[in-house]
Amino acid sequence: MAPRDQEKAIPLCPLMSVGSQVEIVCMQENCAWYLKNYKICSVYMMAHNSMLDVQAKQAKAKQAQLSLIHI
Repeated sequence: MAPRDQEKAIPLCPLMSVGSQVEIVCMQENCAWYLKNYKICSVYMMAHNSMLDVQAKQAKAKQAQLSLIHI
């Protein structure tokens, strides 16, 4: 999706949409999980930060494996 399309996209609630047949629209500022200063859902923020943490750990593990191979 292009950056312009993302700005116009309707945000969906990851918590309310779980197990539902339809996706539920984010209530944004009416939701306790919504970070007003960042204009983003804290659930998405936590998931993003976790993904970055996993990627960093994978890169570190891969580097350790490569250094063992070259010994």
